[in-house]
Amino acid sequence: MTQRNMILIADHEEEDRRLLRGIFQEQYRIIEASDGVQAVELLERHNKEMILVFLGMFIPDKSGLDVLAFMAAKGYLERIPVIMVTNWSDADTDEKAYGLRAADIIYKPFEPKVVMRRTMNIIELYTNRRDMEHQLKERTKELWASKEKLKKSNAFLIRALSSVVEIRSLESGEHIQRIQFLTKLVLKYLRRYYPQYQITEEQAGLIVDASALHDLGKAALSDSIMLKNGELTKEEMGEMKKHTIYGCELLEKFKQEETDFYRYCYDICRSHHERFDGSGYPDGLAGDAIPIWAQVVGVVDVLDTLVKKLVYQGVYGAHEAFRKIYSGDYGEFSPAVLECLRLAKYDFINALQYKLSFADSEVEEQGFFSK
Repeated sequence: MTQRNMILIADHEEEDRRLLRGIFQEQYRIIEASDGVQAVELLERHNKEMILVFLGMFIPDKSGLDVLAFMAAKGYLERIPVIMVTNWSDADTDEKAYGLRAADIIYKPFEPKVVMRRTMNIIELYTNRRDMEHQLKERTKELWASKEKLKKSNAFLIRALSSVVEIRSLESGEHIQRIQFLTKLVLKYLRRYYPQYQITEEQAGLIVDASALHDLGKAALSDSIMLKNGELTKEEMGEMKKHTIYGCELLEKFKQEETDFYRYCYDICRSHHERFDGSGYPDGLAGDAIPIWAQVVGVVDVLDTLVKKLVYQGVYGAHEAFRKIYSGDYGEFSPAVLECLRLAKYDFINALQYKLSFADSEVEEQGFFSK
């Protein structure tokens, strides 16, 4: 594997290049460009060696945004974070940069220690993600070499990819455990009272495993969206919704063969935000055109999110979460799935009191989830 120890500094201000070079030259090889054309040339020549790019927002010939768009088109941003450099904050320009998946924006004049810390945090995040993805791909190839290893490969895939989602979404592993628990509950009643879906016990187990990867695509979203404090813009929300598609693209990279487990993972990633009346995304599917396993994960994902928001109300919050779902506040779900959710309600509330945790120390101290 090519060693990544190079930083590209692309800025038309020689003094700014000198300052950035001085901060990082002891740890990394530094190459420089004074305009966008030079930056593109160096990227094409050395992208496999680069660990990060500092990119001036308004460099000549090709602007920083043009170079960023070039990197996105080439797929470089999957492995090379970009920090934009500018003299001032402009909301429209900043939004365009983040929309093109810039990792960060720094403003002149620089505070060297702050720039160093922010840069090292970004490098660490991308390095860990690359290492995990590389290990995951290599290990998945080994584990999926035969059907006898299918269960092991499923377990590994879930742990590894779930870890990526947890890191990127700032979610605890308990969210994923609760999604699996709720999915298992609803499927129990679906199998019992709706035999027309023909879900076997073995298939139900695979669906429960696959439910852990419902938000896999969030691993591909930019830090500006995942770490944003406050409400997302319309454009950012549009990008957020693409996590359903990005999850499927990530799964495609690791697919070795068309198994039932892969199909459940794919359908759940793509369709857990579809709604029974066709109002969901990304494909606007309606009715039973939405795979039943995606319908189940869709409703339990909403339930878990609501209960987490209402957690300080204890069991009352759980009742309120169910009421909101039944009333259609979060979209229309199929009558069969809602009936199974109703049947599973008190199983869930019992677990809420004695088993499930929402990883909140204040809540635990108040005894809502004491064992």
